[in-house]
Amino acid sequence: MTIKTAFPPSVAPDARLLVLGSLPGEESLRQGRYYAHPTNAFWWLIGEVIGEPLPSLAYEKRLARLRAHRIGLWDVIATAQRQGSLDQAIREAELRDLAGFVEALPELRAVAFNGQTSARHGRKQLAGEARLTLLDLPSSSAAHAGMARDAKREAWLELREFL
Repeated sequence: MTIKTAFPPSVAPDARLLVLGSLPGEESLRQGRYYAHPTNAFWWLIGEVIGEPLPSLAYEKRLARLRAHRIGLWDVIATAQRQGSLDQAIREAELRDLAGFVEALPELRAVAFNGQTSARHGRKQLAGEARLTLLDLPSSSAAHAGMARDAKREAWLELREFL
């Protein structure tokens, strides 16, 4: 089984919101970009949150717009064995030190988990962080087809409160 390594964080020191995924999928790893698969709705969803058409922007510009809105991106898993892109296939996960990471972000108000795997691993680490609101979001992945895109949008729009 192949070992996958996640990306470094895309987070400015003044971040107020941190969105955590689980582990980048195959297409994201291939391109070296967060949420690179064309069927993943992440950039559309977070663009709806900040009121900007992020999918139409170049990748570096997307990241810059998130930083300007004080939103950071990272993943709860540093490395893991996984065949393919599905979270269910993750084995031998090495988790990030999320508690240590958020300590270095004094203006952070909330952590949002993009999907169940992220929430399961991240909530365990951040349970004692009383200053933070922890939010479970429906996964932006097309593999999470049990919820309509507009319903996902409504859930994600709750992030506006923390910007």
